Amino acid sequence: MLHYAVVFFVIALIAAVLGFGGLAAGAAEIAKVLFVVFLVMAIASFLINLIKGR
Repeated sequence: MLHYAVVFFVIALIAAVLGFGGLAAGAAEIAKVLFVVFLVMAIASFLINLIKGR
């Protein structure tokens, strides 16, 4: 999940440099959403493992 967030972030940076503002904004938004999903899943995994005692 984090890999895809980084990929979309790089796409957004490249699109912004080349002047494609709409594409850059869309890719940046997708990167943000994927990063938030990654954070939620990472925290949930940490808490579940903490509760299980592993």
